Parts: sequence; structure tokens; C-alpha cells
Amino acid sequence: MKFQLKNIALLLITAITFSSCTNDNETPFVANELQGITKIQEITNDTHIVELYSATGSLQQGYNAISLRIKNKITNAYEKNATITWAPLMQMTTKSHACPYSAVAKTVGKETLYNGYIVFQMAENTMEHWSLTVNYTINGVVFTANKQISVPASAKQRVTNFTGTDGTKYIVALIDPVTPKVATNDMTVGVFKMETMLLFPVVDGFKVKIDPRMPSMSNHGSPNNIDLTQSITDKLYHGKLSLTMTGYWKINLQLLNANNEVLKGEAITDLVPASSIYFEVEF
Repeated sequence: MKFQLKNIALLLITAITFSSCTNDNETPFVANELQGITKIQEITNDTHIVELYSATGSLQQGYNAISLRIKNKITNAYEKNATITWAPLMQMTTKSHACPYSAVAKTVGKETLYNGYIVFQMAENTMEHWSLTVNYTINGVVFTANKQISVPASAKQRVTNFTGTDGTKYIVALIDPVTPKVATNDMTVGVFKMETMLLFPVVDGFKVKIDPRMPSMSNHGSPNNIDLTQSITDKLYHGKLSLTMTGYWKINLQLLNANNEVLKGEAITDLVPASSIYFEVEF
């Protein structure tokens, strides 16, 4: 009996000790809201600080994936249940215009982070600049914040805008590959049109033909490219881009409408070494 009681007592002590150690070492799981992104800048009003983020910590001409979160100035807490819209605007010397942009949605797996994209079709200059207005609602109360943002020119051409043979102004922006490699790369672009100076919706049902060439290497091409067609899921255009060696590539483009008519861009031949619309990559 004494042996049994002694064993029971030891078991109880061991269980209590293990439980105590486990509780002491436990820490609540906190999601890393900012993993993989760096702050670009802040936009403030009397109540909140709107923080803007991207993978590089900056914006540039072309497609930009942007994250944001909203900090309450009084509580220093980040808002978890906001409904957000945004409105980029280019302030030119004689007029102003917007650009293509997505809705703002809660980032999957995050508590305080929201995300979307903006395509800046032109860069800032000494006389003209971009501003961003963020409108948001929290618990039925509407807020707004606005500030100038910096959008310098990209080192390589990542966006092209033009008037098609149908008289419509289009914007085609390179999204992927962000880091191209010697391989058959997944390629994604956005295709948009200008309906008004403030409205640039996605274009549906078109095709983007690609012909990557190396101008410094006798303008040779590459095999196994797949032209881009629109995805039902994200409304963007997806295909395959074959890059057979490192260096500078010009990705010649042709934009075709739903009737397979070329709206802009030329097929590459011995007499036509480059299309009038293209992207550039170098790696």
C-alpha cells in the first residue's frame, strides 16, 4: 500500500511539474503581419495613420502590389475590421487623371493587413506627381486620408500605354515574372482600357501575343512561349515566357481583341526587328 501511495504521489508531482513548465513556456501565437514587405510611407489624418507597404519598400512606374494597415492614434492599435477603397490621381500641369487599380481586400491569414494593386502608367517628374486618397469605414464611421506619393520611373519598361486601331486607349502592365530566370517562366500581365480620365477597367476576352528577343544576340528568340489569355479567377492574363540565357530581353507584344484582330503591335520579321509595344527584362 505504501509503495502504491508513493508511486501515485510521484505521478501527481510529475504531472503538476510538467503542466507548470508547459504553461510557463507557452506564448500566444502572433501572426507576422509584415513578413516579406517593407513600409513605403504613412498617410495621416486626425484619427489614424495609414501605413503603405510593398515588397521593396517603394513604388515605381508600372504594376505595384501594395499592402496597407490602419493605426488608431489614440489606442495605438491596428484596425481589424475596416472597409477600404483607394483613389490614385496624377496631378499634371493642365489636367489630372487616374490609373488602373484593384479593390482593396483583407489579406488572407492576416488580422490587420489589407492589399490590392495599382498600375501607374506614367512616372512622376519635377512638375507632375501622384497622390493617393484612402477612404475607409470603421464601425459605420467614414474616414479619409490623402497624401502625395513618390512614383519614379522604372529602370526597364514594365508598362506600355497606347491607342489601339479601334480608337481606345489601352494600358498593358507586366506583373510576373518579378525575378526572371533561365527557364520557362510563368508570365502574367494586366490589360486595361481608359473609359474616362478616372476609370480604367480590366479588358475582358483579349489575347496578348509575346515574342521575346535578345537584340544584342542577333535578335534571337526562344522556344516554348505561350501567348497570354485571361483567367476567369483573377481577370489577369497568363501565359509562359521562355528565357534561354541571362541578359537583356525585349518582350515584343501584340494585343488582339476578341475577334483575333491586332489592335496594336507588330509581328517580328527580318524587316521588323521590334514591336511598337513591348516589355523589358534583364537578369
